[in-house]
Amino acid sequence: MELSGKKVLVFGAGKSGIGAADLLGAVGACPVIYDGKDDLDKEAVIHKTTGNYQLEIYAGSLPAEVQESLDLVVLSPGVPTDLPLVKSFYDQGLPVWGEVELAYQTGKGQVLAITGTNGKTTTTALLGKIMGDARPSVFVVGNIGTPYTSRALEMTEETVTVAEISSFQLETIEKFAPKVSAILNITEDHLNRHHTMEEYIRVKELITENQTPDDVCVLNYEDEVLREFGKTAVPRVIYFSSVRKLEEGIYLDGDLIVLKTEKEEIPVVRTGELKLLGQHNFENVMAAVAMAYYAGVEMDSIRKSICEFTAVEHRIEYVTEKNGVAYYNDSKGTNPDAAIKGIQAMNRPTLLIGGGYDKESSYDEWIQSFDGKVRYLVLIGQTKEKIKAAAEKNGFHDIILCEDLKEAVQVCAEKAVPGDAVLLSPACASWGQFDNYEQRGDMFKEYVRSLQL
Repeated sequence: MELSGKKVLVFGAGKSGIGAADLLGAVGACPVIYDGKDDLDKEAVIHKTTGNYQLEIYAGSLPAEVQESLDLVVLSPGVPTDLPLVKSFYDQGLPVWGEVELAYQTGKGQVLAITGTNGKTTTTALLGKIMGDARPSVFVVGNIGTPYTSRALEMTEETVTVAEISSFQLETIEKFAPKVSAILNITEDHLNRHHTMEEYIRVKELITENQTPDDVCVLNYEDEVLREFGKTAVPRVIYFSSVRKLEEGIYLDGDLIVLKTEKEEIPVVRTGELKLLGQHNFENVMAAVAMAYYAGVEMDSIRKSICEFTAVEHRIEYVTEKNGVAYYNDSKGTNPDAAIKGIQAMNRPTLLIGGGYDKESSYDEWIQSFDGKVRYLVLIGQTKEKIKAAAEKNGFHDIILCEDLKEAVQVCAEKAVPGDAVLLSPACASWGQFDNYEQRGDMFKEYVRSLQL
């Protein structure tokens, strides 16, 4: 779509919305920001924008005459597509894009895109390093923290864009077509948004919607949903597995990661050479290696990059040791499956801090994964009573309820003994008490470092 001169509504005044408005202004469109909050600080929004363009801002309600004058709507990822106002845009016949679609249609170069319930950020950061070491122009964007729209106009035909893409962002694609995509896994998450697992799965699989047989999709062979999806997916499917050898694909053979192509078997790396811990991270490495290899990067370059890579912040991140107790920040564990990976990575008796915003998840499997490692479960947030009930139902009773994260850290410090670990791995979103999981993780680290013992 030619955007110059078009009147475009940007729904949402957060970082993504402002990035979209700036991009639209830069290409000659007429952006209008709308946010449902009546108390939106319009001056603060204007202050965050960059560039010289006219911007209209509406808060609380959108005047009918403004809606009727629109040519396009761009939704921020946090805006559900089933809101009555969004439905009215569809009924009006307006094209409704997300920021990913907007950035894709204005950007250039090759796109490598990653989705899945867990592991996206680590895999995206790792693939970003591999590509950055091997190519002159690389942008790492999306759910990892940098809005795709904020980099789109800097891209050239030689650019490689590595994008972490959430299910929220995939709902609103139209032409978005990565050269290489990956779906790392699919487990229960965001049912408050997608309502059913079937819909959540459908949206995740949209990452391949516009790929061709010349493109590649990397899938987890050990995920039954994805193994089945691979049978009918249009792009060429490359599987990864951490539990079995594959006829073709990338797999873990003992402590050796092996890439098996149609022509050869390539030893990639031994897991002991990596700075990442845990089987889930070896899966992330395999996905990133496969994506880079099929994007044309030499294996020697890939090998060097993955051996240099260190864990991303907030994902089983070592914080410090105090009085013989190790503290780990896994604030990125925002759902039960991610939190299971966190507890599985612990090699000490653990005091586990959990709880937060309720995404309507089930916590039984998380509790069952404790496997004798968890000494105390310390709970905070909206879900603390729900998790307490699930724990007791599964026979776990060493539970402490706290008012907030600061109190939880203090309680853990008092209960822990030398040789223990304290792990923040909440199995819940951060909303309600924190703006995002990054802020939650940062506050945890601050509280830990300021402990007076």
